Amino acid sequence: MSTVPQNETDTGVELLEPRAVPLGGPRAMTVRRTLPQRARSLVGAWCFLDSYGPDDVAETGGMRVARHPHTGLATVSWLFSGQIDHIDSAGHWAAVRPGDAVFMNAGRGITHSEHSSADTTILHGVQLWYAFPDERRFEEPSLDVHRPELVHGDGWHARVFAGRLLGVTAPLPTRAPISGAELRLQPHTVLHVDVPNDHEHALLQVAGPVSMNGTPVPTDHLAVVDTGSTTLTIGAGDEPVLAVLIGGAPFGEPIVMWWNFIGRSHEEIAEFRAAYQAEMGFESATGDTDPRLGEPRYGEFPPGQPDPLPAPALPNTRLKPRR
Repeated sequence: MSTVPQNETDTGVELLEPRAVPLGGPRAMTVRRTLPQRARSLVGAWCFLDSYGPDDVAETGGMRVARHPHTGLATVSWLFSGQIDHIDSAGHWAAVRPGDAVFMNAGRGITHSEHSSADTTILHGVQLWYAFPDERRFEEPSLDVHRPELVHGDGWHARVFAGRLLGVTAPLPTRAPISGAELRLQPHTVLHVDVPNDHEHALLQVAGPVSMNGTPVPTDHLAVVDTGSTTLTIGAGDEPVLAVLIGGAPFGEPIVMWWNFIGRSHEEIAEFRAAYQAEMGFESATGDTDPRLGEPRYGEFPPGQPDPLPAPALPNTRLKPRR
């Protein structure tokens, strides 16, 4: 009898199937979520990966996500087409465009909204989160934006938006050792990517037939390779390929992840939720201001914006750590 797990191939590549999730409510745009899931919670510090589109905004309504919170993580927005307008409670307004890497560092707590712009016709992209290590997770919230340089070789080009890949180091510092890049390959191109052998890596199939270390990656799936590899072999089929490669050192800390919060215990998540509900006016405050902060957690928002999203109710059972 084979000892290979059901979602892992005999080449050591683990294939994670996406699930459809409405973004921001039951009538919202649908995204394809490959992280987290039961089979795997993290790739390095990367703990969340949604892909969406290409969507005709005239038919789907596009992205309309009202003000909502985050703690203990950074969101990373990367677009292939369209534009998203970002507003956050740290005082930042940003237009997310193709080729721009937008890192929203939630730290101790932030709220933000995301809406596709009025002139967007086709919206297509990914959003990722990575978890902050314990010593960095209560830092002040911030926003970092940069436009990675285009690197290219025989039959391929790429933009490295985080960490170091393909001989290029992204300019923005990160709170955990991670990497990320958009890859575009011409038909029948084989790309060999040198990687640290103590990092995990994953390839998201976005468009075109692609393989990871000889294993075909089904549509919208995430192909994961554990530590121990020094080279990843990414191959294109008969059509051009668009893919996203991420990686990082194993996180090494258990996290509790629920809704838009990352903490370290059930009690901490409950505290984050209660503070958000109270600050947004949904529920009465259940305690004093967090002594670690000395002030409200989620900041102020510009006037005239849509009402914030309420947090869902906590489950009846205790939230368990993920690794």
